[in-house]
Amino acid sequence: MNVEGAIAKRYFGTDGIRGSVGAPPITPEFMLKLGWAVGKVFSKSGRGHILIGKDTRVSGYMFESAIEAGLAAAGVDVLLLGPMPTPAIAYLTRTFKAKAGIVISASHNPYNDNGVKFFSNKGEKLDDSLELEIEKELNKPMSMVKTKEIGKVSRISDAAGRYIEFCKSCFPTSYTLAGFKIVVDCAHGATYHIAPNVFRELGAEVIEIGTAPDGFNINEKVGSTCPFELVSEVVRSEADFGIAFDGDGDRIIMVDDCGEIVDGDELLLIIALSRKLSGRIVGGVVGTQMSNFGLEEVLRASDIPFIRAPVGDRYVLAELLRNQWELGGESSGHILCLDLTSTGDGVVSALQVIQAILSSGKSLHHLKKAMIKYPQHVVNVQCKEGFLLGESPEILAAVKETERQLDGKGRVLLRPSGTELVMRVMVEGESLSHVEKLASDLAEVVEESVG
Repeated sequence: MNVEGAIAKRYFGTDGIRGSVGAPPITPEFMLKLGWAVGKVFSKSGRGHILIGKDTRVSGYMFESAIEAGLAAAGVDVLLLGPMPTPAIAYLTRTFKAKAGIVISASHNPYNDNGVKFFSNKGEKLDDSLELEIEKELNKPMSMVKTKEIGKVSRISDAAGRYIEFCKSCFPTSYTLAGFKIVVDCAHGATYHIAPNVFRELGAEVIEIGTAPDGFNINEKVGSTCPFELVSEVVRSEADFGIAFDGDGDRIIMVDDCGEIVDGDELLLIIALSRKLSGRIVGGVVGTQMSNFGLEEVLRASDIPFIRAPVGDRYVLAELLRNQWELGGESSGHILCLDLTSTGDGVVSALQVIQAILSSGKSLHHLKKAMIKYPQHVVNVQCKEGFLLGESPEILAAVKETERQLDGKGRVLLRPSGTELVMRVMVEGESLSHVEKLASDLAEVVEESVG
């Protein structure tokens, strides 16, 4: 059995701070204070600059101004990037030698949500100690540096072009996309002016979906969480495949020429097997507790080590760094290729899959067949705050019995939600009807113990 947990913080979740616009803490007042707190933490080692980028939500401009003012009040210089994908901000933070990068985005959420996440000077998500340090500053009264020490603000006008060139550099110069027809769905989000240009400049014929953001339509019936329009367009236009990004561009799913969705687990496997075949894989692969058992099964059969991290790309990254490996990802489409970049990058990940297609001479539809996905069934059980699974012998016994019935051909995962008082009971195995029954029976035991 696997059980997840994390350090408790007041504001920071697994991927920064996120919520509904206008409801604390997603307010202009809080963002002003947050900018100041971040400035105080990162200016302790001396004056420097911090980058700010955002996705296409209408509220992003308001919060950008507030964070910018807070940083300047703390004596930090600011470089504005405008609407840019999350991984672009990570990349530019490194190349501009900034102290940190700030992303204003709620990823795949609708427009009425927003949030803030951060990158270190290495282009990596902040560790827990830095987030706790920022929260400590948030509890202090806000003050301002002397007038002559106020931070200056400027804009990087060629940010998009810099990032497009970086993405293209992650693709072998010996390959071309000439002859490929690709449907690209940008979710009316941060990749709208990036992704289509990358694939076109590499030679592909590109059909665009979700490239007309208006501040309100981000992720609305498009993108990686809603790929139905992409599926239809790939089939209608007889494209070779389709690529769907989420609102901030750090994750993808793909659609093959038969209109079948290829999720993060399948994409991760395609990249891993291609690297193994070419001798380019370093160590093994990191997935999460939600990665399909079919992924693990094929990797192990291919002599590729596989380990699971808690859900969240920051935890995948931590395991990759600990093991000195390069490749990991999540079922949702966050894929990390640390030999190329420091965080999940949708465009770079898509190019790695396309490289596998070209090097193998096989279609995406053919490559995805390497993995047989095991059915998963999840039941949510309401639980009270502070409930600890390890203190219930009834639950532990029920889990052990469930694992016995799976007989090594599946998994059991009990995972507390990070946003609500819910325990997620997941069972995975060869037969959908079997795992549905096992998950339901186990959920009943959890419910009785909690109640």
